[in-house]
Amino acid sequence: MGTFTCTPTNGAPRAGADSLVISVRSFYYDLHTWAAQEPERWAAWVAPCPVPPSELHGLGARRRRITERSADRTRQRQPLLPVLVEHVESRYDHFRQLLQLAEEAVEGESFTFAGTSYTRVLSEADRKLSRHAAPIPPRLRNNDSGEMVHIAAEEETTFWDWAAVETLRHSGVRVEELCELTHLSIRQYQRPGGEVIALLVIAPSKTDRERVIPMSAELFHVIASIIRRHARTGRPIPLVTRYDPHDKVWSPPMPFLFQRQNGTVPAVFNPGTIQKIIERRCLALAEVHPGFKGLKFTPHDFRRIFITELVNSGLPIHIGAALLGHLNVQTTRGYVAVFDEDVIRHYQEHLEHRRQIRPTDEYRDTTSDEWTEFEEHFDRRKVELGSCGRPYGTPCQHEHACFSELALVR
Repeated sequence: MGTFTCTPTNGAPRAGADSLVISVRSFYYDLHTWAAQEPERWAAWVAPCPVPPSELHGLGARRRRITERSADRTRQRQPLLPVLVEHVESRYDHFRQLLQLAEEAVEGESFTFAGTSYTRVLSEADRKLSRHAAPIPPRLRNNDSGEMVHIAAEEETTFWDWAAVETLRHSGVRVEELCELTHLSIRQYQRPGGEVIALLVIAPSKTDRERVIPMSAELFHVIASIIRRHARTGRPIPLVTRYDPHDKVWSPPMPFLFQRQNGTVPAVFNPGTIQKIIERRCLALAEVHPGFKGLKFTPHDFRRIFITELVNSGLPIHIGAALLGHLNVQTTRGYVAVFDEDVIRHYQEHLEHRRQIRPTDEYRDTTSDEWTEFEEHFDRRKVELGSCGRPYGTPCQHEHACFSELALVR
């Protein structure tokens, strides 16, 4: 059958080919089983499996490589997550305060915020709205650049950027589950001691199993902020329908949390929109932070970082599997980029013990002569390797001097 490839032209190995091979192989063996049970229906379709057993050789090793790449991806993004969080929080705070100042200003009034001068303006469309007693969206003119700023729309965008990132990182939900959250997903549980715990009920998604996540104070703050935003007009959260691209069905009208006004009607966020939100923030950070250049965050990265931080903090991995909704704890192990704390701790103790038994003068500062000798060692290696400081692939300007010097050194 041959190896699966991405395209007939480049011949590159196809990512995830093993799952396709196993699916095809399983289908042919299913036909054999069905033919034995119902030969009159399935016997005509039985054929030799085109996937030889050799296609599955090394399957375990390839799966370990996938797990290693996943762990490496998590370790790269985990230290950058606080930067992304601070970025979305600062943008939301900036536009929220700017919107408050804009709403307090009258037409033609100027004010300065964060070192920039703004003027409240009214467009012709705004004047028509005022004649019909309709709410007027605040607009500002940036006096430094002359740019018009629809401050309410900017504040709305930054709020949902912040809400999406915070919900993903504090709950570990899948992006489909995020879009399915409703006002009905919020429950409470009273413990025997009287303590009330806020719960987030995750509707069946990938595994078709409902699960419950105890909300931390940070997650509860985000969910409460979303509800307050929907209810700020004094009306309940709008009931809207959501199209499920997997089941190809429309949901009944429900008070979805992640919805916003799309023209004159509300619409529920879809997974692609959440992905684009994160991509835009990463691209903006790449202009000022070198760690984000060429780096891509996905909603699933937040899920992996969420469980990695919990397990590294001491949470039993079977509890983490229950929070993520995994049926098999081994799936959760593949999500966790864990550093073995026992190995690190014992090795650090070994190094400290070795330092104590060695003479203290061995840890003195390096002298200038010793450092010069150390640098000369690498200069000699350059000569021996034929690099001698010239650009790689260019002829040596010393002709054969390097070889002569190498002979003298030896």
